[in-house]
Amino acid sequence: MYHKILVTGGSAVTGSALKSIIGDYPESKFFFINSKDCNLVDRDKTIAYVSGLQPDAIIHLAAISGGIGLSMKYPATLLRDNVLMNFNILEAGRLCNVKKIVMTLTTGMYPADASLPLKEEYIHNGHPHESNYGSSFAKRLVDPAIKAYRAEYGLNIIGLVPNGIFGENDNFNYDDAPMVPTLIRRFYENRHGNSKIVIWGDGTPLREYTYAKDVAKAFMWCLNHYNDAQILNIGTTEELSVKEIAYLIASFLNIDTSRIEFDTTKPNGIFKKSVDNSRFISISKFQYTPFKAGLENTIRWFCDTYQKSPESIRMKGKSRIN
Repeated sequence: MYHKILVTGGSAVTGSALKSIIGDYPESKFFFINSKDCNLVDRDKTIAYVSGLQPDAIIHLAAISGGIGLSMKYPATLLRDNVLMNFNILEAGRLCNVKKIVMTLTTGMYPADASLPLKEEYIHNGHPHESNYGSSFAKRLVDPAIKAYRAEYGLNIIGLVPNGIFGENDNFNYDDAPMVPTLIRRFYENRHGNSKIVIWGDGTPLREYTYAKDVAKAFMWCLNHYNDAQILNIGTTEELSVKEIAYLIASFLNIDTSRIEFDTTKPNGIFKKSVDNSRFISISKFQYTPFKAGLENTIRWFCDTYQKSPESIRMKGKSRIN
């Protein structure tokens, strides 16, 4: 059990979900930070912050991430800044004698032509999909970094691989939000009238989305129970097409699905990236929230918050750094 836990990316969707369940861990004191508290791209500032706090453990959630549009527009920024943040956290952990560090990877890093479902050992067997190669290579580099820092410095570092994440307190900014929050906001703001609601691609790609509170619980389980150098897929294997997800959102918001139009001139992204989470399930016996239930919770939260305090939803400004 760790008594003082630093959580980076504390105001983003997974950090917010973790914040909502800290009552389940009364022995631990959590410190949630975001980019306003410390610029993790800056090595000296990162080390100084961790040195001042002296945590037992770090859960590193902070990242620059977003949908396919962001990934294709800012590949260098995604590669550079994510690599810098990851290594600055590792260096801070090394220099400040942090007992354990949990690093976050992503299924987007797996080779585009890998056999499905994606197993952890496939990570370096080919290039990731061209639509998100910047962030993918940054995340992929975490794997050898874990092994190297464990070998040379004896640090207890683990790497967890969630798939798509969604939930309350997500990023709903049209400029850089992932697919699910983008669709929720777009459908909600256009729920009245008969205009078409346009979605990139043809709707056929299949996606696995894990409810953020499940991701938070999985991270805490691994923090307290998992200590191997092998990265670990922790996301759900429930899979839906983009079209199915769009139709579910429309149904919850009472929108006629005939208003949905798929723009086939826009890219689909990778068609399918199913993961194999059997290693995680075998050791944790973890149970996931069904996608439909998590989506309903998220939409209800968004609608209520939009009506009562819309300023508290991330919908404006440059929010590319979570």
